Amino acid sequence: MKHSKLADVRKLHTDVLEQLLVELRTRRYSIRTEQSYESWVTRFISFCGNREPKNLGGSEVVSFLQHLAVQRNVAESTQNQALNALVFFYDKVLKQPVGDIGNFVRAQRPRRLPVVLTRSEVAKILDHLDGRQKLMASLLYGTGMRLMDCVRLRVQDIDFGYLQIVIRDGKGKKDRVVPFPERLVKELKAHLGQVRATHKTDLENGFGETYLPDALDRKYPNGAKEWGWQYVFPSGRLSVDPRSGKTRRHHIHENGLQKAIKKAARDADLAKRVNCHALRHSFATHLLESGYDIRTVQDLLGHADVSTTMIYTHVLNRGGKGVQSPLDVL
Repeated sequence: MKHSKLADVRKLHTDVLEQLLVELRTRRYSIRTEQSYESWVTRFISFCGNREPKNLGGSEVVSFLQHLAVQRNVAESTQNQALNALVFFYDKVLKQPVGDIGNFVRAQRPRRLPVVLTRSEVAKILDHLDGRQKLMASLLYGTGMRLMDCVRLRVQDIDFGYLQIVIRDGKGKKDRVVPFPERLVKELKAHLGQVRATHKTDLENGFGETYLPDALDRKYPNGAKEWGWQYVFPSGRLSVDPRSGKTRRHHIHENGLQKAIKKAARDADLAKRVNCHALRHSFATHLLESGYDIRTVQDLLGHADVSTTMIYTHVLNRGGKGVQSPLDVL
């Protein structure tokens, strides 16, 4: 969809889109969810010929969702995200719940096995990284955390005494604890020493604040400047918070690490399609290979249902029975 058309929608429907942001912020949704929901509502209005959304309803929502599945060929998760955005918009903003929209063409999600690296392949990728990017990639593999879990880590989430990391407000709005690799202790402490020096300089220059979630900035007026709340992997520059207008040091953008890992895989001459999530998949698979039970792996990954974790037994191609190819015993 052309940007000019979406820009026209935003101009004509500024009031209702601003109200959408108000409702999202009142409920403490993340800024990424704000951007996503605003984008889907804008696309929906454009799809419906720029008509007033209050004059649209369930049938138009179904048409839009089916358009995404059939003409746009989007993934199941993308279609679900659009549905969630529109349901929220009609329920919370327009106060016109769409109700039961019945059956519609669902995007089909092909069942694919995750990309899993061998231990030697993980080592090769790490050998082609250095500095902060190597440290972050090592944490992804060593803890099984998601990319954004790593990017959003706070200093107080690292427990050097018990060698564990607390993942706060992860996927599904849940906290969990993951093991902290002992071999990274010295390196991470050195890294935090550099981060603290930067934080000290920011404070001396009248800055030093970071974003606090869940309105904690009102409960702890000075909390945003405290060392424990600072990001473990802060941005290299200060920026203006689009919500509050304050100048802060946010966490780094995840794109840098994504590109670095893909490049490292190419430089290591790996044929597999490697991304950050492949390190998480490898963490889970290697734990199962080492004999850890699947419930333990489920807890470490933060899966709500063990059936999600079960996919790694298929990756191992053993189904719990240690199947060996008959060719190997001829």
